[in-house]
Amino acid sequence: MKPLPIGALSELAGVKIPTIRYYEGIGLLPVAERTGTNRRTYDDATVRRLRFIRHARELGFEVDAIRTLLDLADQPDRPCGDADVIARRHLADIDNRLSRLTALRTEVQAMVDQCARGSIAQCRVIEVLADHEECLHEAH
Repeated sequence: MKPLPIGALSELAGVKIPTIRYYEGIGLLPVAERTGTNRRTYDDATVRRLRFIRHARELGFEVDAIRTLLDLADQPDRPCGDADVIARRHLADIDNRLSRLTALRTEVQAMVDQCARGSIAQCRVIEVLADHEECLHEAH
């Protein structure tokens, strides 16, 4: 395949051009080759790497975890235990966030359910937001 300009890479990988430049700047992508007119060019390997990064970001992996996963991907003969540890840690973080979001949802639902839909003076939403002691959850 012939070298790709940044716009083509952007389209093929589904990532915006400023994001590509950012990933280059932080070292997730290799610095692009340059043409005689100083335009960036990319190869198939960069397309695959950028798709990997995009998918990992869509799944919520942090940049440092992606960096480590990319390093592991570059060493295909290594055992996958390190990648598994990263994924399990991320899964635990997701479970933690889901738990916190569920508690928040319960609290906001209770606030909405208790709203009498009268005047602001009797508004349960305003009362709860004004007085943290009115919250249902224990972690104030």
